Amino acid sequence: MTTSFSSLPIVDLSTLSQTIQSPASLVALGNQLYDVFATTGFAYLINAPLSFSHEDVFKLASDFFGITHAEKMSLAKKTFVNSNTNTYRGYFPTQSGHNGNRKEGFEIGTPKTPQHAAVGRHLKFNLDEANVWPETANFVDRRTQLEMQHHELQALSATLLSLLAVALGKPAGYFDAYLDDSLSTLRLLHYPPQATPAKKGDQVELCCTPHTDSGILTLLHQDKTGGLEVLSSDGKWVAAPYVPGSIVVNIGDLMGEVSGGRFVATMHRVRRDEGGRMRPDGMGRFSVPFFFEPGESCVVRSVDGGDGVVYGEHVRRKMRDWVEYEDLPDSEHAMGLPAV
Repeated sequence: MTTSFSSLPIVDLSTLSQTIQSPASLVALGNQLYDVFATTGFAYLINAPLSFSHEDVFKLASDFFGITHAEKMSLAKKTFVNSNTNTYRGYFPTQSGHNGNRKEGFEIGTPKTPQHAAVGRHLKFNLDEANVWPETANFVDRRTQLEMQHHELQALSATLLSLLAVALGKPAGYFDAYLDDSLSTLRLLHYPPQATPAKKGDQVELCCTPHTDSGILTLLHQDKTGGLEVLSSDGKWVAAPYVPGSIVVNIGDLMGEVSGGRFVATMHRVRRDEGGRMRPDGMGRFSVPFFFEPGESCVVRSVDGGDGVVYGEHVRRKMRDWVEYEDLPDSEHAMGLPAV
């Protein structure tokens, strides 16, 4: 269960970049990750085996959110633009009617659509649909870079799951089936600067409300503006500011169930910018989470046994509470359409 903590632990992944990795060092790393997910549920990862830098990540985010509103809305999910065909991947705009969720986002799945028959294409949301991309000519290279980031973060997630499998007393390949036709999502998020004050008296204003992640594993790149806070067991919100060269890792509700309750998905939120933390370019806050998701048909069950749950059914239930998938009144649809 979650413990009381005043800061997030740091986990060094440098052993994963070594040409020869000793079995003992891998077991030690897996046990350290076990301890993290059994206590705080969150940690900073340093020296991750990734070829791209933080600067690379946020330059791509800045480039995307810097395109015109009309271009972004041409990529919007069908929830926001009825004439668009993409339902699960693509862009979602800020929604003024949802206090505490002041963000816009762009979601990218695996670069290749799964080869097996799509089990959900007859449903409202097609989870395995292809990605959509800006048609701007100079975005071709950026698309390649974003697909590379997705690939490397998927590979890192697979490695972490293998380490956790051993720490949970299972074979290293125990979670391999989760990787088949994986629906993992790379999400670019932008929290635009707000014109109103960030505080009203003692009230804390948020741009992302308290929540736990719903899935297996989250890897987060956050920028230097800060705002992420994690809930300790003593009821205190603990700041999780940017640590140079790090990514933040946490687990979701489903991984808590997979672990047989040994791990905990910890509540977290994002505070409004209070001035002084604003990005030099004046664009507000950027955040780039990677959500590891199994395949739609994957049966996810506890390491202790049991019936389990089909991942596609699980995520569709969760989507009912996600604001970017809620049906909007026709008037709000119209407000989001690009000018023609």
